[in-house]
Amino acid sequence: MAEARKFVFVSPDYGSSITENGCCGSGCCDFEAVVLSGNAKDITNAVKQRYGALAERAGKRGLEASENKSSDKFYSEEELSLISDEIAGASTGVGNPVSFADIKPGETVLDLGSGGGIDCFVAAEKTGSLGRVIGVDMTPRMVSSARENAKKLSASNITFKRGHMEQIPQDETSVDLVISNNAIALSEWKHVTLSEMYRVLKPGGRFVISERVVIEALPENIQDSTHEWVEGVAGAADKERFLTMIETAGFVGVEVLEERADTGGDEEWRSSLATLTILANKPAG
Repeated sequence: MAEARKFVFVSPDYGSSITENGCCGSGCCDFEAVVLSGNAKDITNAVKQRYGALAERAGKRGLEASENKSSDKFYSEEELSLISDEIAGASTGVGNPVSFADIKPGETVLDLGSGGGIDCFVAAEKTGSLGRVIGVDMTPRMVSSARENAKKLSASNITFKRGHMEQIPQDETSVDLVISNNAIALSEWKHVTLSEMYRVLKPGGRFVISERVVIEALPENIQDSTHEWVEGVAGAADKERFLTMIETAGFVGVEVLEERADTGGDEEWRSSLATLTILANKPAG
């Protein structure tokens, strides 16, 4: 059995002010700095490298019909008409949380692990000019690409920030909706991420996330594979444990809106995986 990952988490300082570019001071912009031992930093760097490389070839990927893009599977023609080939090519999600989120004009939406921004651009159409969409991603090249695409598409109601979901660069009680598309599977601190989601939501706010989960334990070699980790597989949480974790973070009205078998490949162990789209609410008071 591979050596268990060991790490120490240092709680963030929420007393620091948060700037528009996503930095909240006190080391917030460098989450790796809180990893004091073990190989968690190596995983973080591997995730950055994998998605940074994807951002570099997103335009070409978007034009290739043979590429296994989530934009080909989960988004309507109307939604795809809102984005560019580069945005489509950067998509790696396992669902379409926006389609379940019932976004209303004027709402503030936060997308964790926003990548190239596909869900942000679709959400921004629904919030309208009076609303706001904030994308947060830790990969510099993804953030840069998303910002460039926002300028090209004149999407003035979208802001992209560099940051980590375990230390969301956003003020508390400031957003109506949090969305995410298989980004939480990339975190070793899922309970911290859920607590951060709770923190930034307004009372009565909600989250809608599409997330890969484990129904049965994966083989040990898959669990210990850095490659499968950065693909959002090895870090997938146990289904029942994840749902309990959400309730423990303080959310109520937890509901599985959709559950699908994993379609990521032909390997026998993939029958242990499923994709959930989950709705949960922060209590109104």
